Amino acid sequence: MSSETKFTLNGKNVVAKDGETIWQVAKREGVGIPHLCHKDAPGYRSDGNCRACMVDIEGERTLTASCIRTPSEGMVVHTETERAAKAREMVFELLVADQPSRDHHPDPESDFWTWSERVGVTSSRYSACAKPVQDISHPAIAVNLDACIACNLCERACREVQVNDVIGMGDRGSHSAPIFDLADPMGLSTCVACGECVSACPTGALMEKSLLDDTASKREVYPEETIDSVCPFCGVGCLTSVSVKDGRIVKVEGRDGPANENRLCVKGRFGFDYVSSPERLTKPLIRRDDAPKSASISLTRDNYLDVFREATWEEALDRAAQGLKTSLDAKGGAGIAGFGSAKGSNEEAYLFQKLIRQGFQTNNVDHCTRLCHASSVAALMEGIGSGAVTAPFNAATDADCMIVIGARPEQNHPVAATYIKQAAKNGAKLIVMDPRGQGLMRHADYGLKFKPGTDVAMLSAILNVIISEKLYDEQYIAAHVDGFEALKEKNREFTPEAMEPVCGIPAATLREVARLYATSAKSIIFWGMGVSQHVHGTDNVRCLIAMALTTGQIGRPGTGLHPLRGQNNVQGASDAGLIPMVFPDYRSVENPDIRAEFEDAWGRTLDPARGLTVVEIMDDILAGGIEAMYVMGENPAMSDPDQNHARKALASLKHLVVQDIFLTETAWHADVILPASAHAEKLGTYTNTNRQVQIGQPCVPMPGEARADWELIVALANRVGLGWSYDGVPAIYEEMRSHMNSLANISWQRLETEGTVTYPADAPDKPGNEILFGQSFPTADGRGKIVPTDLVPPDEVPDEEFPLVLTTGRMLEHWHTGAMTRRANVLNAIEPEPVVSMNPRDIKMQGFDIGQQVTVETRRGAITLTLRADRDVSSGMLFIPFCFFEAPANFLTNPQLDPFGKIPEFKFCAARIFSAQEHLAAAE
Repeated sequence: MSSETKFTLNGKNVVAKDGETIWQVAKREGVGIPHLCHKDAPGYRSDGNCRACMVDIEGERTLTASCIRTPSEGMVVHTETERAAKAREMVFELLVADQPSRDHHPDPESDFWTWSERVGVTSSRYSACAKPVQDISHPAIAVNLDACIACNLCERACREVQVNDVIGMGDRGSHSAPIFDLADPMGLSTCVACGECVSACPTGALMEKSLLDDTASKREVYPEETIDSVCPFCGVGCLTSVSVKDGRIVKVEGRDGPANENRLCVKGRFGFDYVSSPERLTKPLIRRDDAPKSASISLTRDNYLDVFREATWEEALDRAAQGLKTSLDAKGGAGIAGFGSAKGSNEEAYLFQKLIRQGFQTNNVDHCTRLCHASSVAALMEGIGSGAVTAPFNAATDADCMIVIGARPEQNHPVAATYIKQAAKNGAKLIVMDPRGQGLMRHADYGLKFKPGTDVAMLSAILNVIISEKLYDEQYIAAHVDGFEALKEKNREFTPEAMEPVCGIPAATLREVARLYATSAKSIIFWGMGVSQHVHGTDNVRCLIAMALTTGQIGRPGTGLHPLRGQNNVQGASDAGLIPMVFPDYRSVENPDIRAEFEDAWGRTLDPARGLTVVEIMDDILAGGIEAMYVMGENPAMSDPDQNHARKALASLKHLVVQDIFLTETAWHADVILPASAHAEKLGTYTNTNRQVQIGQPCVPMPGEARADWELIVALANRVGLGWSYDGVPAIYEEMRSHMNSLANISWQRLETEGTVTYPADAPDKPGNEILFGQSFPTADGRGKIVPTDLVPPDEVPDEEFPLVLTTGRMLEHWHTGAMTRRANVLNAIEPEPVVSMNPRDIKMQGFDIGQQVTVETRRGAITLTLRADRDVSSGMLFIPFCFFEAPANFLTNPQLDPFGKIPEFKFCAARIFSAQEHLAAAE
């Protein structure tokens, strides 16, 4: 039970809640107490070292720091006695002595100077200490330690909030100051540029370079307005405050949202300037009649007008619609397909799939979920009747045991990773399973580096232990689960001893991990595309579901199943029906009753057959089927596997309409290009990996003649005779919501009022349900279903000709195909060139040099890039990020599909590596 403490503050009777400090009560009561080393934000502990917040307590000999002192019953506190005021004045006078003058200060509007003015001390009679050396080695952050007051807020921000452990306090006494790793310059340290230290610093000693002058020592940029929005990058869905000056974003900070609690990562904080890139599309473009299509791409800003000509909006929209109508007339819906975007809003996703289905009578509509978590959704729908997470990633803080498998949240979901790391530091057991090593393993009790492609073998062995040692929850299974007996029979042969040589993990370790997961009071599983992007991806997820269902580790706080979603709105776009086999809310297009509902609403007969998926669409184009496409905000010419095949398909289309903000690799193949709106330029809702629906606000104007995406979809719909009429985004949202029970009780007005609402919500005045399926599952009979699996090897295994395993993925600084982040100056400065990572021992054995140019080849193609040493990469493996257009990793990847999720096997194929010189000589 919570307790309250009554005491007196400046003559007023006040009440402190359980655990509140004097400073916190004072703030709540409107009493301002100076503070420098204290940050009133989630995750920050009070330290009391700066002594700026001293208050006077009757009966006590000395003053006390209000940020660390909790009141006692009947205590009498004064914040403005002469003794307290004089103490503060002395503190600030001593600190001011070591600061640069305000006219030459990194941030003359910092918290430090704000409080100095309020205390009445802006100069000092004392002499300054020696001026520390400036450090501007980092592309994003300037370090001006002459403004440092050694409050150690940056250290707490780095070590305790973000749990990155880069910043510490070095030296002693007046020389004490932040250091990075072992006193490295910041730019050479392991700093991940999350910017939490910048956000915490009260003086500007650590500051965004974008706000400083050319010497990076004095602030010169001050925003005119700040707009609340949401981050445009990964599925975490961090809330942001976007600062704008002269129509440009100049700064982004985190807000106290449920997913991020003020935190951001390097992309969210420093990746904003892609919006104002000079490469933005600003006018409609039409392919020149004398510019034939080709599967090859010659992308330069200088020569695009040799291929395209500028057009008016009327001509471009007419040409775009006419080409689609021509194919519709010739082949019906079977001749048309559409790729929507998980970067766009829910409303855009809903309108896009509605246009393809209503306007072109086809279900050939898909988006990037097909390339990331399609197998996860397939297994979850089959097993528990829902394709979304059962618990938010924040549930890690309630868990006793966490499994992270096939995911690298420190790189791909950095803010979510902070919750996992904090939980581990607080005593929760962490099990990390990955064919590659990763930083998260240093926080783990078990780091299982299993053989690539053997997920099912490893997980089946764990299930074997759960069953053979009777660690399963018999009562839970009887009440909630079908299929256990079949699993029991199937798993008899998958003992840890039998699976050890297959997966490479010792049998004893597999047993320990199984016992830990099954017997912990609360266990949760997180997974990523390392699980889903295999031909056996659905089977991988079936095993994870079986682990949760057999042990009853679902439906309670600290338990559950959480596929970490990759793009900012891949959850929302999937929910909105941007999938070829389902309408909004995952309702089957093959069900006549469901289809009738949408036919009545949309006034058209709809296609009764499920459509083709992303890779199937490319195959169908080359088979002479689909001949026209509409692509919005997607880049299949970079994201699809086997790029030679994919680009040949795009070049074979009779008509391709691309709607985007940049001249992407896909747009290079287009007949009509429609310049669209960036995330920061439009209104819309986005649903993150936690099922939290949030509003993104327009912060800056669109460049040139660019238009909002929803308006362009409507314009095309009306040119093919649909007669749509919407008076804005809220109207689209409400129409979408009318077809989605998941959004019941979450009106647009509620979102505007509350900011974030988790679905499902039981009533308009009740919070959404973060933890799902405590009583039953949304299946026909309310029960979960276990589906046993077989051991299925990767489609293409190494051999003498191609002896290595190639895996692909993302890197911290870049996102998806790089269309946005490669045009963000800070992000591209940190990671500017394509690399292939290899184990240092393998590099030495093969006679390579770190940093040399090498060629990686598979049966589908070859690319040349820079060799990087990485101890996390297992021997016999190569890792390539897929964001670099100069060396597209997906020229190499295997297009073979998972038979259930229809997802390509991006995470495994056979490869070989040799020097670029050898490759050139062989080609000659």
